[in-house]
Order: sequence, then C-alpha cells, then structure tokens
Amino acid sequence: MKSLLRILAYAKQYKLYAILNVICNALSSVFSLFSIAMIIPFLNLIFLQDNKDYEAYLLNGEPQFRFSSSYAIDYFNYYLSDNILNSSNGKVDALIFLCAVIGVMFFFKNLFRYLALYFIAPLRSGIMLQLRNTMYSKMILLPLAYFSEEKKGDIITKMGGDVQEIQWTVIQSLEMIFREPFNIVLFLTALVYTSPQLAIFVFIFLPVSGIIVGKIGRSLKRVSGDQQNKMGIMLSLVEETLTGLRIIKAFNAEERMDQKFQQVNTDYDHLLIKMFKRRDLASPLSEVLGVFIMIIILWFGGKMVLNGSTDSPDALTASSFIFFIMLFSQIISPAKAITTAYYNIQKGAASEERIQQIINADRAIKDSIGATEIVNFSSSLEFKNVTFKYEEADVLLDVSFTLKKGKTIALVGSSGSGKSTIADLSPRFYDPYKGKIIIEGKDIKSVTLKSLRQQMGIVTQDSVLFNDTILNNIGFGNPAASNEQIIEAAKVANAHEFIAQMENGYGTNIGDSGNKLSGGQKQRLSIARAILKNPPILILDEATSALDTESEKLVQDALNKLMKNRTSLVIAHRLSTIQNADEILVMDKGKIVERGSHAELIAQKGVYKKLSDLQTFS
Repeated sequence: MKSLLRILAYAKQYKLYAILNVICNALSSVFSLFSIAMIIPFLNLIFLQDNKDYEAYLLNGEPQFRFSSSYAIDYFNYYLSDNILNSSNGKVDALIFLCAVIGVMFFFKNLFRYLALYFIAPLRSGIMLQLRNTMYSKMILLPLAYFSEEKKGDIITKMGGDVQEIQWTVIQSLEMIFREPFNIVLFLTALVYTSPQLAIFVFIFLPVSGIIVGKIGRSLKRVSGDQQNKMGIMLSLVEETLTGLRIIKAFNAEERMDQKFQQVNTDYDHLLIKMFKRRDLASPLSEVLGVFIMIIILWFGGKMVLNGSTDSPDALTASSFIFFIMLFSQIISPAKAITTAYYNIQKGAASEERIQQIINADRAIKDSIGATEIVNFSSSLEFKNVTFKYEEADVLLDVSFTLKKGKTIALVGSSGSGKSTIADLSPRFYDPYKGKIIIEGKDIKSVTLKSLRQQMGIVTQDSVLFNDTILNNIGFGNPAASNEQIIEAAKVANAHEFIAQMENGYGTNIGDSGNKLSGGQKQRLSIARAILKNPPILILDEATSALDTESEKLVQDALNKLMKNRTSLVIAHRLSTIQNADEILVMDKGKIVERGSHAELIAQKGVYKKLSDLQTFS
C-alpha cells in the first residue's frame, strides 16, 4: 500500500476530479441498487394475484415524510398500491410504471458511470505526467557517478516500461479502488436489510477470499520485479548492440550476440509466463469462491422460502430471496474487481519501487546551503592537494596547480593517468575525495553549480550532439542567441562553409548523435557551440585526437581562435598542439610528475621528452 500512497501523492492537484469521481460513482451505485430493487414489486405484480397486501398499504394511509430508506420504500409501495387498485387498467398501468422506473434508474446509473470515468481521466493521465516529469527532472540532476554504476537500458526501462506498467496496472485500478468499496458496502447493507441470516455467508466469503488473494498477490509482486529487472538487462544488451554494431560485425560475433540476446529474452519470457499465471488466477479464484457461497445461499435460502411462515418477522418471500440472489451476484463483480485491482497494484508496486530508485537517488553534487554566485572570472582556478577515486583505487593523488586568468595549462600523459578526471572535476561533475578546487578564492562547493558551469565551455574528444537541427545544436548553450550570432560562431569554428553546402543549411537535422556528419564536422559544431557560449574558461579534452590530418588542421585553427584571450585547460594527445601553452603538466598514475614549458620539459629529458620522441618517431 505504500507504493499506492506514493503514486497517489502525485494526484494532489487533481483532488477535485477525484471527489467528483467518487460522488458520481456513489450515485451510479445507488441507482444500480434501486434498479435491482425494482425486481421485488415487479415479481409480486406478475406472480401474486391477491390484492390484500396492496389494500393494506392504502389502509395505512400515505406515509409521513422522514429522511430514511424505509420512507422511500413505504411511499413507493403506497403509490404503487394506489395505482393498482384505483386506476382503470390496474396492474397493466402499474407494470408500465415499473418498466418506466427501471428504465430511468438504468439511464441515471450509466449516466453517472460515464461521468465518473470522465472526471477520473485527467487524474489518471495527470499522475503519469507528474511521475514522468519528476523522474526526468531528477535524472538530469543526478551526478555522472550515478550513471556510471547503472545500465542505460535499465534506466530507459524505468523511464518507459516501468512507468507504462504503473499506468496499465495501478492507475487503471484507481477507478476500481474509488468505486468498488462503496458498491460492496452499499450492497452489503441491502443484503443485511433483506436477510441477516443469509448475509452471514457473505461476510464469511469476503475475508476468506481476501486472505487467499493477498497471499498470491505478494508472490506476484516479487515475480513482477524480477521481470522488469530482466527487461532492463535486455534493453541494455540492445543498446550495446546498436552502439557496437561495427565491432560485432568485424569480429563475426553476430551469432554469439544473437544467442546471448535469445537467452536473456527466454529468461524474460519464463518470468512473464509465471507472472501471467499468477495474475490470471485472481478473477477465476474469486469467482469460484463466490459461486461456492452462492450454492450455499441457494440451498439455505431456498429452505427458508419453502419452510417459512408469512406471519413470521424473519420470513423470506420468494421475491425477496430472488432480490437477495441478485444483490449477491452484484457483490461478486466488485469483489472480483478489487481482487484484480489488488493483483495489479502488487504488480505495479514492483515497478514503482524501481522508479523510486531514481527519484530517491542521492544527488551528491548539489548547491550547498548559502551558495553564492560567480558573476565573472577575474583571477584563477586552483587545484589544491586534490585526491580522487572512483571506487577504491586513487585516480588522482595530491594534485596541485593554478590556472590563472588568460593563461593556458596543458595536461599530457598516458591513458588512465587522470587527465580527463581533472577536466570532470573542474565543473563539478564529480567532487574530490580530498583537497579543494578553488575559483575566485572560493571553494567551488560554496558557489552555485549554475554560475560555476556558466564560466566554463567544454569541448570533448567525442562530440556530443543532439538529434536536432544544426542551428539548435550550436545554440544549445545560449538559447537567446540570434541566427546572426550562431552563423558568426560557425564561421569562427570553420563550420559555416560545409553547413552552407547542405540542402537545408542551418535547418538540417544531423541525426542521432550527429551521425549524418563526419568526425571533423561534428567537432567543429561542438567548437561553434562553445564559441557562442563565450565562456571565460575553456576546457578542451583531446578535441583533435580522433581526427584525420585535414580535419585536425581545420579544427585546430578553430580551437586557436576559440582559445584566444581565454583561460584554457587543454588535455592533449598530440604534443604539437600544446607547445605554446604557458605551462604543461605531465601526468602519470594520477600524479603530476613533471611541469614546465615545452622547452623546459624537453631540456629535462624526462617523461615528456620520451613522449615527444615517440610522436616524432611515429
């Protein structure tokens, strides 16, 4: 039930619709009961030829008004008796009256039934709207460390499959939860009023049914959770396949990957079958229990009708017994509906708990209390004895350096030496394990994330572009920029020429991750995006390492224009691109092992000299 309450918390702003739904469902149930109650006078009218009961109602006179169900029954019997005994056609007129009343009752029952569905529609869709918004808002705020520990496919499953599961299970059950308990209470009250002795069997049926259904429902929740986890693994495999399709084909691994997918898919299928078997047991089980109780009621109630005395206060007439049977049949349906709803809620609860893993995930990187804003960058960015680890092993160890305004610091070293980690720590994608990063004399933890990242522009080795137009990709970091400013940024980045040659120019959609463009074109768009943002601090993470010679020349020229008069932190693979840096830091196993200008490091004949010689030789 906790899962249901957490989901219903999203319905607060739709509470008016919930109230209107409950009211309409209540009215629909009342009219349903009244329409069934018409069976008693109808059967009496058809099968009883003696008018003494009708005469008795008239002799008692018109009942005095009182706010109770007994007054409504007495007044109806009085009016019907008067119609039968005093009208010209007697029972024929009364029959027409009863048919008209039954028709009106069913009309209003279905009218309010529709209105109940009409009012709950915004609530059902609104809950899903709020749930998806909450998940996405939390997802984009979570630190990068969270996503390095989670499978993409599993996150996509939670955002898609699990949310859809809640929509088709829990949300679909909301209407039943609001409606059926009222139906059961209303019909139970009528059953007790009609025959307290027979109603005892109903009170036995409901708890027994609830205990059995509850036991099965708990196992359904566990199976459903396993099923959704398996779906996450399967989607992760699909995502990895699409990303690495070239490698799969190059290594003739199609059959091996196909077998791997089929095994995961088969496991998912087995869990799905197990879940269906348990879920589909709900309705037949409750119906069998209901029919079993029905048989007992038919036997016991039939004996009461056959052996009863009409003068006894506990006597049960044939018409009342038929009315009782019809009422009980109406309880079986809501009881089955509640059983189904309970199963669905248990099934959806597993998905809701998986969704909560995102919603309740710790947002480790966030603004501290009292965080201040950086209006502009005027002095330096300093790493002070910074140590960082992703899991157990240190990635950076006691790293210290100062990047002053207008200067360029380059980071070089072998793969895994910690260069990219420094680039990720600067904008607070991660926080140091030890030490401090200081900007403008303040610990970056004491300034707002938005103002910190506003000071920085980042160009990475892998160009991150979106499935959108060139115009929107360049303007991503500065939505307020004009078309003229975007074109000017593209010109500075040496991108305008190839953009102008495209059929739709700046309105061209570049596809998923920019796959319609070459590597050099994608990188120049990334540079144009950084130029348009116009940040005071520039972070370049091996921005040219994956390019051919011609593309590298164009991109490097664009980078030189971008770096002009800016503070730059450059991670370089090719040493020729950073020879003019003010200071070069040589990284090895998370430490700064050498530092100085290009000429000074060459003269030291250390690690940097070896790297330079290797590249010269190659």
